[in-house]
Amino acid sequence: MKRLIVCLLAVAALSAQQGKQTFTGTITDDECPRADHTRMRMGPTDPECVRACIRDHGASYVLYDGKDIYTLSDQRTPERFAGQKVAVVGALDAKTKTIKVESITAAN
Repeated sequence: MKRLIVCLLAVAALSAQQGKQTFTGTITDDECPRADHTRMRMGPTDPECVRACIRDHGASYVLYDGKDIYTLSDQRTPERFAGQKVAVVGALDAKTKTIKVESITAAN
């Protein structure tokens, strides 16, 4: 019986880890989701525009990978990476296109 429980726990842990992926793209906001800030230009730089849209327009941080736009479950960590290329590790909910963020780091 103990063996069965250990095996089931191992399978569950492996399944959870398989959902984790790394997404690379630019941290932007859902007002300018394709990271093109020429329309809004809420500041002299893209990072300042992203932060202003979040602060002044109630926008949300998103990740734009050049093709798709993903909502981020963590709305605090992206602030320091606004307008920058990053690697986001997390699990994707394909229905909502939301990444359950585990970590965000600057991309090379």
